[in-house]
Formats: sequence, structure tokens, C-alpha cells
Amino acid sequence: MSYPIEKKLVIAIASSALFDLSESDKVFKEQGEEAYRKFQEDHIDVKLDKGVAFPFIRRFLALNKAFPEQEPVEVVLLSRNSPETGMRVFRSIKTYGLDISRAAFFSGKSPYEYIPAFNASLFLSANTIDVHNAIKAGYPAGKVIDTRINDDDNDSLLRLAFDFDGVIADDAAEKVFKSTNIEGFQESETQLSLIPHNPGPLQDLFTKISHFQKLETLRMEEDPGYQRMLKISIVTARNAPSHERMINTIKSWGVSVDEAFFLGGIEKKRILEILKPHIYFDDQAIHLEHIDKIPLVHIPFGIANLK
Repeated sequence: MSYPIEKKLVIAIASSALFDLSESDKVFKEQGEEAYRKFQEDHIDVKLDKGVAFPFIRRFLALNKAFPEQEPVEVVLLSRNSPETGMRVFRSIKTYGLDISRAAFFSGKSPYEYIPAFNASLFLSANTIDVHNAIKAGYPAGKVIDTRINDDDNDSLLRLAFDFDGVIADDAAEKVFKSTNIEGFQESETQLSLIPHNPGPLQDLFTKISHFQKLETLRMEEDPGYQRMLKISIVTARNAPSHERMINTIKSWGVSVDEAFFLGGIEKKRILEILKPHIYFDDQAIHLEHIDKIPLVHIPFGIANLK
């Protein structure tokens, strides 16, 4: 028997993040709702192309195969489509073999208010307004950045990469940096090196997904032939000495990462193009510019996003 949803790691996703809806969106914008409805009905059996978050979601769901008795992860579709126009999305889900069965369709309305109802640790969407509203309401959400993706079916390892400040942790340190300078930031972080940061919008996702590392370590002890399915990295602009507070923070949460990059001003693009994560989360949109073929998510949280 599978876990109840309250005990699962749940990701909520909009159809705009899971699939490439550019063609149907163009019909809606240029010809209106009725033309859009007819277009979806006429193309109901035409498989939608993969969207930005597809490589991440496919591998995330595969974690259930490693733990079939519990099936501890789940993906829920939260869609602005109507139930009728959403049928094409579900048929594409079935065609790709994705194990997604729960969904809610809102007929044009924003779905973000229902994030806690589904116990979701993350909501992914291409809709800027929905994501901003979710963040303002205190829910974990990110906007997928439109980019080309390269999903290698033979690559089964799920590589997740996170920025730290404003993503896993709150933006307290960024506020210090903005109000002083790099020297003031480093001095503050050194003085507070043993004081953990408060959680950021994706701390719950980060700690829960890290739990699978421990489960995989136990599995490898029982079965030396077991192949890991998960790799977690932090890619941050921090460098020494501010790295100590970050490390002490994640230790205080009882988690660890496989890799940590303290870049101190080096372009994140140079690391990400080698790391090739299946999704990367950052609160500063400037760090997501001019990066291609890597699924990117902007977390519009905190002082870095104030206008």
C-alpha cells in the first residue's frame, strides 16, 4: 500500500512547466478561447513536446521504483486548463509513461492557493504571476525559464542543483550584503558562523530530497551493486570564510550534499555547463541568463527580487 499524500514528498506542476505549450498558447493569444478549445480537441492524441521541467519530473518519479513498497514521491498536476482542454495533457502524460494520477483543473484561474492542500514542497510553473503570488503567500514556488532542453533517456541519474541564499536559506545574508558590501557580508557571516540560517522557500524540498541520499546509502550497504539515482549540489556565489555558516546550517538540518561550489564571483554558467543538472534553482535571474540546454528555475524570493 502506498504512503498517504501527507507522508510523501510532493511536487505540484503546471502543464506549462511539464510540457512545451508554445503552439497552443499562440492559438489562445491570437484566436481566443474557443479556437484554443477546438485546437486541443483536434490534437487530443498528438503528444505534447517535453517542457523545461520534464527531465527533472521523469527522474523524480523514478525514485518510486527504488522504493516500490512505499512509493514515497508524487507529482500532482495543477493546471489553468479546463477539464476538457486538459485531456490532451493527461493523454501526453500517459504516452510518456509518467505516473501522475492526481490533478486539478482551474479553467483559467490561478491554482497556487491549493499548493498546501496537496502537501506540495514545490510548485513549478511558467506563469510569472502564479509563481509570484505563491511566493508572496509563503508557498514554495519557482518559474521555469524558457530554454532548450536535452533529455537523454539513457541518463538515469537525477542531478539537482540549488543556490543557497534566497533559495534553501532565507535572504538575511543578502540583506546584509545589500546594506553594506562584500566585506560587511563576510564579517557578519564569520561572526554568525555557528548560527544556522532560517529556512528559505525550498528548504523543505531540500531536506526531504536529501533524505533519499541516506536511504540510498543504506541500500548500497545492503546491495553493493546498487546504482545511485540522486545527486545533490549547491552552487553558490559565497566563498571563504562565509562558506562555514552555510555548511553549519545544512548540518543543523541533518542533511548533506554530494558537491558544493563556492564560486566567489565566478560565473555559475561555467559550473552548470559541466555539472549538467536536470534542474537548477536560483533566486537571482541574472545568474540564469545566457545558459542553454539546462532546465532553470527562478525563485522570486526576498531582497534580490525587490523592485
